[in-house]
Amino acid sequence: MAKDRTQGEDYIGPLKRLLLAVLLLCLLGIFLLWRIDSPRVERFRAQVVDAVVPSFDWTMTPVTATVGLFRDFQSYQRMREQNAELRRELQQMKAWKEAALQLEQENARLLDLNNVRLDPRLTYVTGVVLADSGSPFRQSVLLNIGERDGIVDGWAAMDGIGLVGRISGVGKSTSRVILLSDSSSRIPALIQPSGQTALIVGDNTVAPYIDFLENPDKVRPGDRVVSSGDGGVFPSGLLIGQVATDPGGRLRVRLAADYERLEFLRVLRDHGQDRPDTPGGIVRPSTLLPDETDLIGPMPEEAQDG
Repeated sequence: MAKDRTQGEDYIGPLKRLLLAVLLLCLLGIFLLWRIDSPRVERFRAQVVDAVVPSFDWTMTPVTATVGLFRDFQSYQRMREQNAELRRELQQMKAWKEAALQLEQENARLLDLNNVRLDPRLTYVTGVVLADSGSPFRQSVLLNIGERDGIVDGWAAMDGIGLVGRISGVGKSTSRVILLSDSSSRIPALIQPSGQTALIVGDNTVAPYIDFLENPDKVRPGDRVVSSGDGGVFPSGLLIGQVATDPGGRLRVRLAADYERLEFLRVLRDHGQDRPDTPGGIVRPSTLLPDETDLIGPMPEEAQDG
C-alpha cells in the first residue's frame, strides 16, 4: 500500500508541471495573438470574442451584482448622512420658528402700543416688565426704566389696550407699577355712555369693583369705563375696561389690559401733573368724592383744636 501511494505521488507531480506549462503556453499564445497587428488576425480575434464572451455572461453576474450592491451601499450611506443633516437643519428650523413666533408676538404688542391714540400733549416711555411681584396681598410689576429715563411717581402705565396701573416707587434704572387690581388702588373713573362718575377700587382680584356710584340704575354691563382725570391723578380718557357684574350682583370692571401677558408697558409723561412728595398717598381710600371736599368747607376752629 505504501508503494502504490508513492507511485501515485510520482505521477501527480509531473502532471501538474505539464498542465502548468500548457497553460502558460496558451496564455503566451493568446498574448501574442492579441498583439499581432494584422487584418486577418483581427477578424480571427473578433470571431473568438463573439463566440466566447456571450457564453460567459453567467460569470459576470456575481461581479455585476457585487458592484451594484457596493454602489447601493454607498448610496445608502450618502442618504443616511443627508438624513442626519436634514434632522439637524429641522432642529435649527424649529428653534428659529420659536424665536420668530416670540418676535412676532412682541412686535404685535409693540404695534398695539403704537396704535393706541392718546392726547397729543402726552408723551410716553416704553419699558420692559422685568418681574411680577404679584401676591395675595400686593399686585405690582417691575420695569427696566427709572429716574435716568425721567420717570416720576404717579404717572400712568398702560399696555397696548388699556390702563394697567401707576408708578409707585422709582429707582435709578427701575420703577415699580402698582396695578389696578392692588388693594391700595383707587382710580377716579367715568362710565360711558351714562356719564356716571365712580371709583375703581382694587381688591387683589382680576376684576376691581366699582364704588361711590351715584346712580347704579343707569349703568349696564358692557358700558365703557375710562379714567375721568379728577384729582389730577391720571389723564382723562384712558381706557380701563368694561362694566361687569359678579355672581353677587356687585358691579365690577373687566379690565381691558391683558394681565396674563404684561411684557411691555407704556408710561405716560403727564407734565401737567405736580410731582408728588408722598408717592404712597397719591390715591388713597376715601369716603368722599373728589369734588365733595369743596362742599364741606373748612372745619370749625373748635374741631381743629380738639
